[in-house]
Amino acid sequence: MTDQQSITIRPAGPDDAGTVLRLLDSATAWLAARGRTGQWGTEPASTDPRRIAQADDWASGGGLHLAMCADRPVGALVVGSASGTVPPAAEPELYVRLLVTDREYAGMGIGARLLGHAADLARSRGLGLLRVDCYGGDDRALVRFYEGCGFTATEAFTVARPGRDPWPGQLLIRRLG
Repeated sequence: MTDQQSITIRPAGPDDAGTVLRLLDSATAWLAARGRTGQWGTEPASTDPRRIAQADDWASGGGLHLAMCADRPVGALVVGSASGTVPPAAEPELYVRLLVTDREYAGMGIGARLLGHAADLARSRGLGLLRVDCYGGDDRALVRFYEGCGFTATEAFTVARPGRDPWPGQLLIRRLG
């Protein structure tokens, strides 16, 4: 039986881009099987050149961290600067660019643990603000997840996608003491 104490977090690097794609593919399939295609669609990230390049950038950019259960990656966190789809922060911040976990390990608090790691990284850099954006559509379950991890929803936004429905996003903040 795996418990939360057996999960460790390690910095990742260029060799871990494939791991990020595997986690994204698994999460996308899980969401699609439940009819929740608005967040990441239905196609695997590992077949999308844009997502492959994004995973390569994350893995080589210094902000990728993996949650590990023994030798198995069970979650990924990418921190850095905010994307251009959200308003800039009025103060220095650390931005959560990606959070994804292996659904086989659901209920173990891996996402919350990775977000706690992001908060620790921000504090260690002298930053008092952690921000994240997420899919804000459907029943807003993802927004509630982040709120349960200490974030406060602020601005909703929409990302235009040519040939597809707009993507509803939600910006959230967490003040760090």
